[in-house]
Amino acid sequence: MAVKVLINGYGSIGKRVADAVAKQDDMEVIGVTKTKPDFEAKLAVEKGYKLFAAIPERKGLFEEKGVEIEGTIFDVIEDADIVVDCAPGGIGKDNLENIYKKYKVKAILQGGEKAKFVEDSFNALWSYDRCYGKDYIRVVSCNTTGLCRTFYAVDSVTDIVKARVVLIRRGADPNDAKRGPINAIVPNPPTVPSHHGPDVVSVVPKFEGKILTSAVIVPTTLMHMHSLMIETTGTTRDAILDAIEKTPRVFTVSAEDGLNSTATIIEYARDLGRPRYDLWEIPIWEESVNVVDNEVFLMQAVHQESDVIPENIDCIRAMLQMEDDNMKSIEKTNKSLGIK
Repeated sequence: MAVKVLINGYGSIGKRVADAVAKQDDMEVIGVTKTKPDFEAKLAVEKGYKLFAAIPERKGLFEEKGVEIEGTIFDVIEDADIVVDCAPGGIGKDNLENIYKKYKVKAILQGGEKAKFVEDSFNALWSYDRCYGKDYIRVVSCNTTGLCRTFYAVDSVTDIVKARVVLIRRGADPNDAKRGPINAIVPNPPTVPSHHGPDVVSVVPKFEGKILTSAVIVPTTLMHMHSLMIETTGTTRDAILDAIEKTPRVFTVSAEDGLNSTATIIEYARDLGRPRYDLWEIPIWEESVNVVDNEVFLMQAVHQESDVIPENIDCIRAMLQMEDDNMKSIEKTNKSLGIK
């Protein structure tokens, strides 16, 4: 029998999670919620999802706009085996305390929430077993997800002594007309090291004190980019490339093939026929992979709107104890979504 999944928040992440859940033969989307009757709410209904008002007091807004809803979140939450919270950052923790714990329903929060509010932080490669059967888990952010996958590849062939990462972050998602910068490079945050290192450690505790990060925001919307410098106990370029090839949801791209920027990588995803040109995998530029005096250098891109989507699916399986082998869950999710 398929488990019943409620998506609380049908925005950039929520609509992608809903579509991914709908592709699983062991899961069912029993509803999605919206705070307002916008185009996403209308499209959710057109796609056949049952729509609920996330805020009961706003139920009348949907009726005024002629958007059909089934009720409010409180009319469906007791039917859910698990809730995937895709509300904007900072709201998920309030939903956890005021709704999910009150109704005793398992819940997944997203990377915009702090690790301290949940039982553990999830990445399918690193913490599946730790999150198995737990009630309240956070799927870490797009940047942390990308770093965790690549560190897994490197860690599979050598010991990581220390890593330094510079994150070049997109200024806003493509649909966001309210954020910038438009003509600037902004330190984010100005304090160095940034929070991204500790966020990786929340998934992989053995990296405590080993991951140092800094970040800047630049005027683009397509993807993030990371420049990694990883000090190891010893390895070779061929060993790293082989490890990348064997690691799920990570792959190499070549600038010689014309994939020489985040723009061409997104075009590649479009040409693959991906929904919303989503790139769930982490592309690493093959030419950037190098080893100098046991230090690994590489550059990778992160499609911020989509790389966490398969992680949410695997997190559902772990928390509901649907599959005890993380690699089997990863394989099942990858096959359903068409991941390389």
